[in-house]
Amino acid sequence: MLASSRRKTVRRVPVALLVPAALGLAFLVLPLVGLLVRAPWSTLPQRLTQPGVLTALRLSLQSATLATLLCLVFGVPLAWLLARVEFPGRRVVRALVTVPLVLPPVVGGVALLLVFGRRGLLGAWLDRTFGITLPFTTTAVVLAEAFVAMPFLIIAVEGALRGADSRYEEAAATLGAGRWTTFTHVTLPLVAPGIAAGGVLCWARALGEFGATITFAGSFPGRTRTMPLEVYLALETDLQAAIVLSLILLAVSVAILASLRDQWVTA
Repeated sequence: MLASSRRKTVRRVPVALLVPAALGLAFLVLPLVGLLVRAPWSTLPQRLTQPGVLTALRLSLQSATLATLLCLVFGVPLAWLLARVEFPGRRVVRALVTVPLVLPPVVGGVALLLVFGRRGLLGAWLDRTFGITLPFTTTAVVLAEAFVAMPFLIIAVEGALRGADSRYEEAAATLGAGRWTTFTHVTLPLVAPGIAAGGVLCWARALGEFGATITFAGSFPGRTRTMPLEVYLALETDLQAAIVLSLILLAVSVAILASLRDQWVTA
C-alpha cells in the first residue's frame, strides 16, 4: 500500500514546472532530431562502407572492448575491496577512484603521458628495460579509454556488492568454502547483473572517449584514430561523413540505454 502511494503520479502539473521541463526536454532532444534530419540517408550505405569509416569503427570497437576487459580485471577486485573490506584510508581510495569522473579528459591524457611517456615515471623504465613505447600506439588508446571508463564499472559493482545479501557468503564460509571459492562461486553470481551493467557503461564510455585519447595516443589513421576523433576531423572537411559517424555513435548509445533499461529506468 505504501509502495503504491509512493508511485502515485501527480495529474495536475504546475505551469511553473511544466514550462522549464518542456524546455529542458527540447534542449536535449532537438540536437538529436537535427542530427537525424541532416543525415544523408540516401547515401548512407555507401558512406558506411568507406575505408575511413570502417577503419575507425573497427578500431573503436576493438579498443573499447579491450579497455572494458582491462577494467573488469582490475575494477571488480577493487570494487570488492571498497565494498567488503574495512581499512584505513578507504574513503581516500574511493575518492581517488572517482577522480577520472570529474577530471577533464585532456588532463587525464597529460597525466598518462607523464606516467607512461618515454620520459614518464614508468614509461622511461619500460623503454629502457624492454624497449616498449606506449604513447601514440593502439595500446595507448586502450589505456586512455580504460582510465576514463573504469570508475563507471567500479561504482556500479560496488553498489551491487553493497546491495547483495552477505548471508550467502557467510553460509558458504561456514560450509568450508575458501575465500576464492566463495568469491567466484557465490559473490560473482550474486552481483553478475551489476557487473554486466557496469561493464556496458564502461564500454560505452570507452567508445566515446576523445580528450585523453587524442592527448595520449594522437590521431593516426588505422592505429589511434577512433570514431570520436574521426568525427572531429571530418567536421573540417566532410560534414556528411561526420554526421554518419555521429549516427553510429548515437545508435550505440540508444542500444546501451535499451540494454540498461531494467537496471535503472523505471516506469
